[in-house]
Formats: sequence, structure tokens, C-alpha cells
Amino acid sequence: MKKETILDYLDKQLNEKISEFDTAIDWDTRNHTIEVIVRLFAENKDGEAIDDAEGVLSEEEVIEFEDGVIFYNEQKTKQQPDPEDYLAIIPFDGKKGLHKSVIDGMLSYLNEVLIDGQDELFDFLTDPEKDSFELVWETEKFNQAVEHAASENDPYLPYPSY
Repeated sequence: MKKETILDYLDKQLNEKISEFDTAIDWDTRNHTIEVIVRLFAENKDGEAIDDAEGVLSEEEVIEFEDGVIFYNEQKTKQQPDPEDYLAIIPFDGKKGLHKSVIDGMLSYLNEVLIDGQDELFDFLTDPEKDSFELVWETEKFNQAVEHAASENDPYLPYPSY
């Protein structure tokens, strides 16, 4: 029987635990990273002109906001993830992988971040006083979620082989 990997478990749990949001997984085998991509959408009823982080102006009816969490191999990842580019960067231990509780805690906390973020995005589009929007990831709350998910039997999920 094939052993469940980080990728298998993450895919299954992502579909179960964060079903209300648009999500995807990007596995970069060359750089030894696994990225969880999340997207929020909101209707821009007033047709407000909104510029994104790169300064691109949009007046689209539906605003799409994308962010992500990346898992990376501390020893093999050639291009280390930039903390400014992700909600969170989470290292794993080579082929040994990652404790299951880290994924469970990450998904639990990510769901909270997305629920709050969806509300904040709507507020941003309707409140002229708000001049920016971003998702907020608090490492302490993430660590608490991982601790809450941990059990005596907290197995490692190995990094997938090609």
C-alpha cells in the first residue's frame, strides 16, 4: 500500500476543510516546494478603480484577490521563498516531510484567515475610508492551531517522490 504523502493529505484535507473558497495546489518538483493558492472574489458594484500591489488599475465587476502559503525544503529549495510574497512560508524536513498536525493547523487557521479576509475585502470595496486590503497571517495564532491539532500520534507525512 502506498504511503500517504504531504501532497495527498493536503489535497484531500484542502477539499474538505476549505470548500467555500477557491483553492489550488502547485507542486514545484524542481524547487522542492508545495504552494497552497487561495483566491477571494468580491463584486465591485460601484465599478471602483482599484490598483493592485503592482499598480495595475482595474475596474472589473468582480475583483479577484490571490495569496498563498508555501511549504519548502530547507535543504534543497534553490530559491528560498520571499516572506513578502506569501501569507506564510513553512519549512519541511526533506524526504521525512512534515508532521500531520502542521497541515491540520495550517488549514484550520487558513480557513479563519479567509473568512475574515472575505469580510475585509467586502468592507474595502464599500468603505471609501479603507485605502488598502490584504490578508493577515499571525504566526502565533498559526502555532496555536498546530498545537491544538497535535496528538500523541502525530505522524510525519513524507515529501512525495516523483
